[in-house]
Amino acid sequence: MSFSVNATDGEARAGFLRTAHGDVPTPAFMPVGTKATVKAVDPDELRSLGTSILLGNTYHLHFRPGEDVIAELGGLHRFMGWDGPILTDSGGFQVFSLKHTILATDDEGVTFRSIYDGSPERFTPELAAEIQAKLGSDIAMCLDVCPTPDSPREELEEAVRLTTHWAARQHAAPRAEGQLLFGIAQ
Repeated sequence: MSFSVNATDGEARAGFLRTAHGDVPTPAFMPVGTKATVKAVDPDELRSLGTSILLGNTYHLHFRPGEDVIAELGGLHRFMGWDGPILTDSGGFQVFSLKHTILATDDEGVTFRSIYDGSPERFTPELAAEIQAKLGSDIAMCLDVCPTPDSPREELEEAVRLTTHWAARQHAAPRAEGQLLFGIAQ
């Protein structure tokens, strides 16, 4: 797993990110397969369009069908029918974009109500790492706090503090073999 720069133009750069399931030229467009599918486009069509990486959504996959089911079926690559690189988000964006579901946010994680059944759920950096390890993505994203751009400065500072704290914990948590960890820069 590595990143190499193959061209620059001033401060801009282009390169290749090497993952266990192939190289990703950067910058890259990453279609979103929220629930392990890019709606109305099959993997062969995605390849023919030049897609090199897909994004899977940890929040939704955790609730339906569940990371254990996906792991039993051979992991996210097999489940999606995609043999190229996959990045999974941490679920943080979904939790924080559904502000009305948040019950508590603290140094340990975030507690929220599931949009599927209203049950209280808790995401921690360690759980985000565990879910993404079971999914078997090539790149796992750190759990982060996603404030709105117009948030007061104190909220932004707290979001950066929590995100940094959570990133250190997720970095220390076990990952799938060869899985890269993507730290969030806010």
